[in-house]
Amino acid sequence: MVLAFVCVGLLPLLAMLGKSFVVDGRLSLAAYENLLANPWQSWAALEHSVILAALTTALSVSIGVPLGLLLGKSNLPLRRTLTLLLTIPLLLPPYTLAVCWFNLLGSKGLLAAIAPAPVAAALSRALFGFTGCLWVLMSALMPVVMILTQVYLRAVNPRLEEAARLSARWPAVLRHVTLPMMLPGILFAAMLVFLLALGEVGVPMFLGYSVFPVETLTQFAAFYDVGAGAAAATPLLAVTLLAVALEDAYLRDKTWRLLPTTPSGRALHAELGHWRVPALMAVSLLALVLVVLPLLALFVSSLSPSAYREAIANGAGSAGRSLGLAAVGATLLTAFGFCCGYLVHHRALRLWRAVDTLTLLLFTLPGTVIGIGLIVLWNRPFTGFLYASAGMVVLAYVAQYTALTSRIVQATLANVPPSGEEAAQMSGVPWLARVWYVAIPAALPGVAAAWAIAFIFCLRDLGASMLLYPPGHDTLPVRIFTLMANGAPSLVSALCVMLVACTLIPLAILGLLFHALRGSR
Repeated sequence: MVLAFVCVGLLPLLAMLGKSFVVDGRLSLAAYENLLANPWQSWAALEHSVILAALTTALSVSIGVPLGLLLGKSNLPLRRTLTLLLTIPLLLPPYTLAVCWFNLLGSKGLLAAIAPAPVAAALSRALFGFTGCLWVLMSALMPVVMILTQVYLRAVNPRLEEAARLSARWPAVLRHVTLPMMLPGILFAAMLVFLLALGEVGVPMFLGYSVFPVETLTQFAAFYDVGAGAAAATPLLAVTLLAVALEDAYLRDKTWRLLPTTPSGRALHAELGHWRVPALMAVSLLALVLVVLPLLALFVSSLSPSAYREAIANGAGSAGRSLGLAAVGATLLTAFGFCCGYLVHHRALRLWRAVDTLTLLLFTLPGTVIGIGLIVLWNRPFTGFLYASAGMVVLAYVAQYTALTSRIVQATLANVPPSGEEAAQMSGVPWLARVWYVAIPAALPGVAAAWAIAFIFCLRDLGASMLLYPPGHDTLPVRIFTLMANGAPSLVSALCVMLVACTLIPLAILGLLFHALRGSR
């Protein structure tokens, strides 16, 4: 299984790099010379990408860490409800959020009908360009920091906090004990946000801001120049490799210690006292601004007599394909993720660290880079049967999102006592039987969560799917994205509402089933 993942994930990148140095069957640097022929345009776009990603990271950390502390560490009312509400933007494609904000702040948006004309005009102008991209990407990626902060809070030993509480108040305890212990995890979350923002294509294209991933996509999709597209993808690959190498060198051993394995399984909660109501109002206001109002504007914009009829006619087939491909991709991702997570957790092979680094690298790479790599590797006569099928989209899912399922399995196995497998091993049970009958049942809640998260990310995928889908068999995110340029706003909004429903309804069903299974035990 690990060898298959290497073939799906690593070989396409190597093939892409090789293609960037070959022109007409000979070694050549022509693709890179063409890329650097207009250095101002190329480097300006790369500078835009880096600045946008850096400021998105700074804002996401500034908001996400305090939110994670309030929702995971305090006695704030409605913590679970607010956490679920603030997580919704992460479940949707970022460009869908851009459509939501356009319907809220655009010249014909919801706010324009109620706000003073100068204010509405200023907000509409600010939405397009750098400011709008920064705001939309922050609202889309801030939940990454919020969720990981809550997860890493469970890894802080409560006994250290109890000792600190003997001589200090909670603000000092958080500042001098809790946050320093969580710092590697916060830095890891910041790295993820930076790389995900760096590779984003849909939001900058919709809001009219020049970034480097759009240059890569243009070279490949507009001109179908594989060598130029591969060369244009190389700087993004280099930045991602550098970030992952820094994570491996400075954070790896520290983040391994941040698995949620506290002795009691529950963290201490800080009492907010008279700040409880103001804090609830502040978090509720943030949820209203970041989630409720944009989604409300999207729904209002879709309320056209013919919008949903036309959306069903144009998008029902795409929605069905998206759900089917997401289900297949999530199942394969769960299998690959369990094998990789089990390998890394038990360090069963010497290459366990390399496998984990590869999964993280592929997750943080832009989907367009992975898509170009898969095209370079599989666009050959003897693999044409696969290249012309939706199987290419599934391969992209497996390559890009295995890190999610692998990390979830690792965290789950860290909380499973090893005594069960050890007893089975002493009884002479073969390894495969131990995994099937002992490890998987013990880790079943984590495996189910991994499948659900993989399903969501497959369903929202745009970058790789846009390059790899067979003609006439696009997914719903791709259909929405292609209609943005010339489709009616009400039609685009109705399709986005369909995508939101396709994402949240299965997730709610899975959550209810999981809750029922836990209650029956």
